Amino acid sequence: MVRSMSNQLLLSIDQGTTSSRAILFAKDGSSVFTAQREFTQHFPDSGWVEHDPEEIWQTTLDVCKEAIDAAVKAGHTIVAAGITNQRETTVVWNRKTGKAIHNAIVWQDRRTADFCSVLKESGYEPTFTAKTGLLLDPYFSGTKIKWILDNVKGARDSAEKGELAFGTMDSFLLWRFSNGKRHITDATNASRTLIYNIHNNEWDNELLSILDIPSSMLPTVQDSSSDFGTIDSELFGQEILIGGVAGDQQAATFGQACLEPGMIKSTYGTGCFVILNTGKEALPSNNKLLTTVAYRLNGETTYAIEGSIFVAGAAVQWLRDGLGVIQSAEETESMADKLPSNQGVYLVPAFTGLGAPYWNPNARGALFGLTRDTGIEQIVRATLESVAFQTYDLFKAMADDGVTPTKVRVDGGMVQNNWLCQFLADILNIPVERPVQTETTALGAAYLAGLHTGFYKNHDDLIANWKIDREFTPSIDSEERDRLLSSWQTAVAGVIQQTEKPA
Repeated sequence: MVRSMSNQLLLSIDQGTTSSRAILFAKDGSSVFTAQREFTQHFPDSGWVEHDPEEIWQTTLDVCKEAIDAAVKAGHTIVAAGITNQRETTVVWNRKTGKAIHNAIVWQDRRTADFCSVLKESGYEPTFTAKTGLLLDPYFSGTKIKWILDNVKGARDSAEKGELAFGTMDSFLLWRFSNGKRHITDATNASRTLIYNIHNNEWDNELLSILDIPSSMLPTVQDSSSDFGTIDSELFGQEILIGGVAGDQQAATFGQACLEPGMIKSTYGTGCFVILNTGKEALPSNNKLLTTVAYRLNGETTYAIEGSIFVAGAAVQWLRDGLGVIQSAEETESMADKLPSNQGVYLVPAFTGLGAPYWNPNARGALFGLTRDTGIEQIVRATLESVAFQTYDLFKAMADDGVTPTKVRVDGGMVQNNWLCQFLADILNIPVERPVQTETTALGAAYLAGLHTGFYKNHDDLIANWKIDREFTPSIDSEERDRLLSSWQTAVAGVIQQTEKPA
């Protein structure tokens, strides 16, 4: 039921990696209604991850209808909608039918690893990095597009004729919401494709040529807070303006009100993503972090440095759905808390390769330190600890780049776990701030839509909304921290060493 508050609400459509959600937000940033639907994860081959675009569309329709109906029933007005989405996930569809020609290839997918290696060996990585801020890795959309064109029968011929459209999930949803009238995206999503020049804010012809992607496939790129069209009235009985779009991690940065240079947030969802606002300067990293667009407003780009971890919450989902050792994520807090130590057990959750700062797409997950008395609790604790250890690796890379954060704002589903937040503070050796509103990804999309419509006057309105729930401060000594990190680094080295052995 929608709680009774101001009758004006913002609708946030959060299309994530494992579920689609619709959340209604009041002006103060509080969520007043949430609808959620999980959808199927497809693994057609080793290291491959796909989604059915039609299932994503249907789950999105379902949650939006549920939220809109609830708002109408309670007498609320939806001022505007914002969209945030899993980034890099790639869809190619027929412009005439609106149907995808292949399943969406998910950001976690590793099928283009060999092609990325070929591009690196050919000396192309410096060119891609200089223009996009990214590295040559199958994580990003560009090589996924090429794979679809090269492997779906008739796809390349159709693309050359201008019959196909490419989009990340935001673009696909915008096409469907507008009944095929709008083929658009925002600068944050474009910046994750490997074919968008983040310095001059345009699709890059040289990179398109290298990947053999026709420019006719590409959406128009807009500011993150701008007119993205309207949701067709035939879908939900009313026309709703879409005023904001941002990739999930950039949306979380906005939702956390990290709007000044030097502010940093870390989101713990399917993966973990740390973003540091660098203002108007696109700072290069010498330690394999990414330079990316944080947001673009009024034609002005704000940049960020990002560290990307591929598996965080997905490892807990693996415990639940893959191993069947827990019934829900909530169980993990008490299971970890009752152990006095990790008993030397370490999990490196490289289920889809290793992200920053290693960028090893061939790495595979491994458990280390098992003994006869290792049980479910130790494996659960090792899973949670791996999230903090991976975050430390990102922060160390940032420190090596000359940036040493003094505190971090955290969000995402995992940070409801107090044990994890405390361990994170212990390992990072800085305070960890958890806000009252942890649904910051969805909130960021709502904020962007609210700014476009005048629902919010400026950034100050958003900053005033941010409120801390709890601060976690370091509680272990340096000797213990160093011991834990040394064992973690030994485990990671073991995983990487396996990728270097001859077949």
